[in-house]
Amino acid sequence: MPEFYAIIVVIAIVVVFLALFFHFVPVTLWISALAANVKISVWTLVGMRMRRVVPARIVTAMIKASKAGLDISINKLEAHYLAGGNVDRVVNSLIAAQRADIGLEFERAAAIDLAGRDVLEAVQMSVNPKVIETPVVAAVAKDGIELRAKAKVTVRANIDRLVGGAGEQTIIARVGEGIVTTIGSAESHKEVLENPDKISRTVLSKGLEAGTAFEILSIDIADIDVGRNVGAQLQTDQAEADKRIAQAKAEELRAMAVAREQEMKASVQEMRAKVVEAEADVPRAMAEALRSGKLGVMDYYNMQNVISDTDMRKAIAKEEEKQ
Repeated sequence: MPEFYAIIVVIAIVVVFLALFFHFVPVTLWISALAANVKISVWTLVGMRMRRVVPARIVTAMIKASKAGLDISINKLEAHYLAGGNVDRVVNSLIAAQRADIGLEFERAAAIDLAGRDVLEAVQMSVNPKVIETPVVAAVAKDGIELRAKAKVTVRANIDRLVGGAGEQTIIARVGEGIVTTIGSAESHKEVLENPDKISRTVLSKGLEAGTAFEILSIDIADIDVGRNVGAQLQTDQAEADKRIAQAKAEELRAMAVAREQEMKASVQEMRAKVVEAEADVPRAMAEALRSGKLGVMDYYNMQNVISDTDMRKAIAKEEEKQ
C-alpha cells in the first residue's frame, strides 16, 4: 500500500509539472512556427509569458506576415501589443496594402492603430472609395425661396494624413457649408434648380479636404427640393410687427386723449361749482345791499324787470329758431 500511494504522488507531481511546463512553454505554437518556417525559440515564447504577452497573438501574426512575404521582427509586434495595439489588424492592413501596391510601413500602420483609427479599414478605403451621404441642408436664395439639398461625397482615405487628420464629420460639415454658400449667393432658386452641378463645382473648388484624413473624389447632389417662401414669410412677419406697433401707438394716443378729456371735464365741473357758489352768494349780497342802503327797492325792481325782459327775448329767439 505505501508503494501504491507513492506511485500516485509521483504521477500527480509529473502531471502538475507537465501542466506547468506546457502552460509556460507553448510547444504547439513553437511547432506551428517551425512548420511555417518562422524562426522563434522556445525561450522567446516563455519570455512572452513572463511579460504577460499572449504568445498566440504574436506567433499567428508572424506566420501570416511570413507567408505574405513581409519582414516584421517579433520585437516590433510584441512592443505594439504591449502598447495596447491590435497586432492582428496591423498585420492584415500591411498585407492588404502590399496586395494593393500601397506604400505602408509597419511603424506608420502601428501609429495609425494606436491613434484609435482602423488602419485596415483605411487601406480598404484607399482601394475602394467610400460614399458619405450628408443630411438635408436647407439654404435660402436671394429671391427668398428655400431649397433643401442632399449630397453624396465620394472619398478615399489618405493614409499619410490619418494621424491627426479630421474625420467624416468635418467633411460633412464643410460640404454643408459649401451648399449653403452656393445657394445663398444665387440670384434665384430657379438658377440652382436648373444647374445643380454648380453646387458641386463650387464646393470642390473650396479645397474641403485640407486637414482631413480623406481625399474627396467627387460631390454629387443626390436630391434638391423647394421649401418655404422665406422672403414672403419675413415680409408678412414684418408687416404684422409694424401693425402691432401702429396699434400700440394708436392705443397710446387714445389713452392720452381720454386722459385729457377727463381733465377737461374735471375743470368744467370745477368751474360750474364755482359759478353755482357765486350765484348762491348773489341773493345774500343783494340782501346785504338792501339792508345797508346801497341798493334801493326801485333799483331792485328795475333789475328784475330787465332780467324778465331778457328771459322773454331769449324765449322768443328760441321759438324763431325752431320755426
